[in-house]
Amino acid sequence: MNWFSGLLVYGILWWLVLFTVLPWGVRVPDNPEPGHATSAPERPMLWRKALVTSVIAGILWLIVYWIVTSDLISVRS
Repeated sequence: MNWFSGLLVYGILWWLVLFTVLPWGVRVPDNPEPGHATSAPERPMLWRKALVTSVIAGILWLIVYWIVTSDLISVRS
């Protein structure tokens, strides 16, 4: 796996993990302010979720890298 494909795989994994992490810990306010969506979370904690996403995506990337480099699943002809 060269650096470009590794970066591409990490980017795809990062976005997939982000969309699975976004709903974690979401609390909807009991009385939303006028003009706000009723489904808007009180504290979305996006920085924390981005950090968790980066760590999980890094671990998944290491697993994918190991699978590709160990020829466990051949991606070359």
